[in-house]
Amino acid sequence: MSARYQYSRQLKELERHILDMGSMMEELLNSSIEALVDQNVELAEVTIEKDEDINNFAFDIEDRCVRLIATEQPVAKDLRLIHASLKIITDIERMADHGVDINKIAIRLANESYMKAIIDIPKMADIGLDMVRDALKAYVDKDVVLATDVCTRDDIVDNIYEDLFDELLEYMKVDSENIYQSTNFLLVAKYLERIADHATNICEWIIYIVTGEKKELN
Repeated sequence: MSARYQYSRQLKELERHILDMGSMMEELLNSSIEALVDQNVELAEVTIEKDEDINNFAFDIEDRCVRLIATEQPVAKDLRLIHASLKIITDIERMADHGVDINKIAIRLANESYMKAIIDIPKMADIGLDMVRDALKAYVDKDVVLATDVCTRDDIVDNIYEDLFDELLEYMKVDSENIYQSTNFLLVAKYLERIADHATNICEWIIYIVTGEKKELN
């Protein structure tokens, strides 16, 4: 088995591990939204514990990247791939952290009678996770067109966030007893808005891998 084949296989394994980490994050975030909507404390607590698995996965990928740089001394596009991969796992890890924050809010609100139906928050989560899935697909396929398309969807999430912000502000103005819930829901919405931003960051790194140019698309 040639050294070049081994090296190519290691790069493919790196991509696969990043996809696996993204899937773990997606599962965590889905459970976080479910725990919030259903006011399920047990699910929230179990989901928080999964963040450690994602952190450990990130450490393992970091080690793989460092070993590749140290042993293979990659250049050009391969070096950009490894460098960008280190940045991408940081974005995924931070998304998982936001999922943990949402679970903590789910626990805080578990005994509250919700003042409104939770509709916009799951919608933001669905769009954000679609962005992440497509961003990771673009990462594997080195697809600049798809990466650019993902970035345009960030505006949709921003618009939902702004509308929800205005709506919750009105709830707070009408009745001061709504302030506690509204503030927590605004925090959740902000975390989801940030997840869409992290998906955009991943797409910027994909464009960097392919073209060598770092563009600000957020």
